[in-house]
Amino acid sequence: MNKVIVNESKVSGKKVLLRCDFNVPYDESGEISDTRRIDESLKTINFLVKNGAKVIICSHFRRPHGVVNPSMSLKKAAECLSSKIGQEVKLAKDVIGESAKSIVSNLSNGEVCMLENLRFEIGEENNDIEFAKQLASLADIYVNDAFGACHREHASLVGVPKLLPSYCGFLIKKEVETISGVLDNPKRPFISILGGAKVSDKIGVIENLVDKVDAFIIGGGMTYTFMNALGYGIGDSICEKSKLGLAKDILALTKEKGVKLLLPVDSKVGREYKCDTESMIVDSDKIPEGWQGLDIGPRSIKIFSDELANAGSVVWNGPLGVSEWENFADGTFSIARVLSESNAKTIVGGGDVAAAVNKAGVASKMYHISTGGGASLMFLEGKELPAIAALPNK
Repeated sequence: MNKVIVNESKVSGKKVLLRCDFNVPYDESGEISDTRRIDESLKTINFLVKNGAKVIICSHFRRPHGVVNPSMSLKKAAECLSSKIGQEVKLAKDVIGESAKSIVSNLSNGEVCMLENLRFEIGEENNDIEFAKQLASLADIYVNDAFGACHREHASLVGVPKLLPSYCGFLIKKEVETISGVLDNPKRPFISILGGAKVSDKIGVIENLVDKVDAFIIGGGMTYTFMNALGYGIGDSICEKSKLGLAKDILALTKEKGVKLLLPVDSKVGREYKCDTESMIVDSDKIPEGWQGLDIGPRSIKIFSDELANAGSVVWNGPLGVSEWENFADGTFSIARVLSESNAKTIVGGGDVAAAVNKAGVASKMYHISTGGGASLMFLEGKELPAIAALPNK
């Protein structure tokens, strides 16, 4: 990686503004249900603490759109981090106000504080230079370790690096080098699994990977745009009517390149888009009116599993069904278990798939689970992420 890494800086006694991505999921009781993004930031945080930096963590959480919303506070994240690093992480009541300034000014070497939700400030998402200046004024050095947000052009990600000596954190380094390693030198066969609702969200990935992979496996709602493009009845399944031509182009492109494109041959369909709706298994090309595809069926699971059995490398972005609903999670969970038992280097991207892999109990058997959904998707498209581009090269 050609970016300047934080271990190449002298941080002792310096105030370090550390951009993390603590936009973590919560359960129904209001507790953090998956701490992986916090856990993955610990290497950088512990490095800064050990080397005597005064650490100022900043992150966004959900979408308050510039309005202070107590339900979107970083309080739980600060408490979680406190328990993991063995010291209190004081949470400021604001981002660039008097509370933040006071807490930062009283930090000692090796201590950690956290600013409130960056998105409480309208200038964050607007990439406002004045907000970036005020944020930068709190620190001497900037470190970005928020891979999951690196596809955003927000003030804390692309504005602040213009104003302070800036470095890349260990998490971003790990993400970039791991994903690049598989894409640039894959063990074959190399298979890409693409799910989710929209073909349009994945076209960039397909175009970038079509010369790299041996096969694409398609699932999720995007299945039915392809099936409709082939002239099949899809009932009430989700379909991007405006993208039927695009789907046909993809089918033609993969055929021209000699790359397999596997679509589900059967689907688990429901009467309504509800977790407890009436369901049945039908051929994917013969979905009755009044029914909609919500998961891949058992024959598709078998075909996909056989294709993946001898894979050398797998890149997976997007669930194969409505995996957050137990009744329609079998496709995603089954493929996750198949991959956990294979020798393939499997890279998982996207929050829904990461959550499913975790729930299936096979997360530890994956080669890499990315902390970024949108960021990993942009990376798979072969595009440079704005927040990484903003960091200085060696």
